[in-house]
Amino acid sequence: MENSLWKYNTHNDSLDFLRSLHLTDGLNLASDNQLAFLYALSNHAQNHYSQVFIPKKNGKKRKLLIPDYLLKQVQTNILKHILVQFPVSPYATAYKSGCSTVFNAFPHLNQKLLLKLDIHDFFGSITYIDVYQKVFKSELFPPSVRTLLTHLCCYHDALPQGAPSSPYISNLILKPFDNYIGNWCKKQQITYTRYCDDMTFSGDFNPVLVKKKVQSFLMRLGFSLNPEKTHVCSQKNRQEVTGLVVNQKLQTSKEYRRRIRQECYYIKKFGLKDHLAHIGYKKGETHYLQSLNSKINYILYVNPSDSEFLLLKKELSSFFQV
Repeated sequence: MENSLWKYNTHNDSLDFLRSLHLTDGLNLASDNQLAFLYALSNHAQNHYSQVFIPKKNGKKRKLLIPDYLLKQVQTNILKHILVQFPVSPYATAYKSGCSTVFNAFPHLNQKLLLKLDIHDFFGSITYIDVYQKVFKSELFPPSVRTLLTHLCCYHDALPQGAPSSPYISNLILKPFDNYIGNWCKKQQITYTRYCDDMTFSGDFNPVLVKKKVQSFLMRLGFSLNPEKTHVCSQKNRQEVTGLVVNQKLQTSKEYRRRIRQECYYIKKFGLKDHLAHIGYKKGETHYLQSLNSKINYILYVNPSDSEFLLLKKELSSFFQV
């Protein structure tokens, strides 16, 4: 049943409300055509996506649903004018301003035990009705506007991974879970953060108990854990959170630093042109150097006092003028 707030709302009132959301900003549409465009787009949103497959670390491929220019612009406006006004949980560390993999990993630094859990088919498990009921809530939006917004943000009854609106929506959907689990962990002196579908718990605790607690709450929300990505790590082993080592100090992995160190060595020993010819790099010297410089900057972002890579950055910058 829709909220009584909109009981006496007329059709024209709903249209005025929709106009106030500025969903067509940046599309240069005449004001008379904007509403017709939005309704047409929402009715056929599934036709405005293309599928892209990108490789995953395990050798499999991840499917992304990429909206075309028109739908992407509208979804960006939904994010900008509507979604970001709703706060997400402080335990969610992805897809919000000021957060990063470093921000997510830092709270787990130098902990006795690390538990990593992964939500299976994260975006695909968020349904049309979830978005309709939990994001575009009845007390905030007229019924017709709720329906239109939900259609614009979903693809065949699920949240599409690849749409600009999807990440923030996922954080809003998981907000009750994050707050409940985060507050429960705080009482148990356990540190909890969630970066997209990756949940991390650290401290001195019983990992079986935590996993059962998480699994039970997730099931009530329509999610499940990926058993293949459940990991428990003690301080005796490498503890890694969102790609960063957290055993004693925050650091990128040894393998990552070794690869960058090796690239710089080959450039200095054989020269840039011969090195690129040897590895078959086709995108040009400037592109390669910019990419390498970005990787070094990331290492220094994680650990600004890394003297070895400070020197490599200086050599790369001065010698190649990157």
